[in-house]
Amino acid sequence: MPEERSDDKRAKMIDAARMYYQLDYSQQDIAREIGVSRPTVSRFLQQAKEEGYVQIKIVDPKENNELLAKQLKQKFGLQTVVIVSVPHYEDTVVKKYLGEAAAGYLDEIVKDGDIIAATWGTTLYEIALNLQDKHVREVKVVQLNGGVSHSETNTYAYEIINLFGKAFHTVPYFIHLPAIVDNPIVKQTIERDRHIRNILELGKQSNIAIVTVGAPTEDSVLIKANYFTEKELTLIFDKCAGDICSRYIDIEGAICSEELDQRTIGIDLEELKKKERSILVAGGIRKVDGIYGALLGKYTNVLITDQFTAKYLLERN
Repeated sequence: MPEERSDDKRAKMIDAARMYYQLDYSQQDIAREIGVSRPTVSRFLQQAKEEGYVQIKIVDPKENNELLAKQLKQKFGLQTVVIVSVPHYEDTVVKKYLGEAAAGYLDEIVKDGDIIAATWGTTLYEIALNLQDKHVREVKVVQLNGGVSHSETNTYAYEIINLFGKAFHTVPYFIHLPAIVDNPIVKQTIERDRHIRNILELGKQSNIAIVTVGAPTEDSVLIKANYFTEKELTLIFDKCAGDICSRYIDIEGAICSEELDQRTIGIDLEELKKKERSILVAGGIRKVDGIYGALLGKYTNVLITDQFTAKYLLERN
């Protein structure tokens, strides 16, 4: 008989724990349901925890993100990884949160005498909108690649560099040219111009570069900017994982088309590898392949992304 009473008590204790932790019953309601007093319910719940019938797991997003960051640093050989918790895995939401985080990161690291080079696009625009005013001396801000559009699509190239200049109290340097021209000879001729050459050289000299990846999709800013023929678009959609500074790469990080690359105005991707800080800010389901390719290509040593993209990057072989 004592053993039966013990089993009955244990069953009531587990019932109480289920109702409290899984069904959100109040202790008073549980007492009524199982026919015991409210203090007994309280004792049941405490005992259920002590005897291991109830195990409470607390998930701290910050702690989890720190682990993800550490694992990404090890996997891709990165200097710094910042993981941002986003509430929804939707492009505009991801860009907003990444923009705030990247602006905060820049505010921490920018110091007197830095040369900051930035590309363009909607992610960079979010960063620029969130930049804090910082009183630093002799900082230079320069555009990394051409950004004039052939269509009504706004690349935000001018606005981004202008906002960066205001935030760091400096007169910015612009590349008032398209990202991609019709043939390599046009590019070579343009780049021989003394003023343009000087701006491109400043981009090379920059110790901080901040870039994103574009997705090879029809609604990407670069593709909507109307730079490509139908044949080139087919190549991009079939072979490319994304673009960095308007230069298309595959999933391994290799340049997709040498011909396209030779027509692109701006920094060579090999130059990004030499930066003190080459910062990649990107996230979202459509950009994961481009980010993966960029990391395998070793073009950046700092990554700022969201927790969903971080998990994908870790799981992918």
